[in-house]
Amino acid sequence: MATRVTIRPVIAADEAEWRRLFKAYHVFYEASVTDAVYTATFARILGDDPWQPFGLIAEVNGRAAGLVHYLFHSHTWREERITYLQDLYADPDVRGHGVGRALIEAVYRAADEAGAPGVYWTTQHFNETARLLYDRIGELTPFIKYQRPR
Repeated sequence: MATRVTIRPVIAADEAEWRRLFKAYHVFYEASVTDAVYTATFARILGDDPWQPFGLIAEVNGRAAGLVHYLFHSHTWREERITYLQDLYADPDVRGHGVGRALIEAVYRAADEAGAPGVYWTTQHFNETARLLYDRIGELTPFIKYQRPR
């Protein structure tokens, strides 16, 4: 059976499936957040503030099977805003069937439409499967990420 991938915005009725996907994403990265963070993030995605994150769901043959979150922000090296692709996840059983590519390309289109055509994201160096895709549709930069210690 052919895989049909459909990308659409997250809606209120998606909360349970969105939460399932986002929790699986955190498990993959051996991370966790509180239920309050899931609730706040979902509310932000559904909000109408253009500076809050946006969310898209990938449906495969009518079933929620992936998600992406992205946001726009100002940049000191450009006049236009830029797009940060913050979270990307596909269920393990649909990986390799175009879900990740479709989600990233949907973010590319949203970025172009918003006048924020620069899109960037990060991943862990050992995420070799995803990096095979990223190397085809993105450009690896020489930057190394640092963050404030907790």
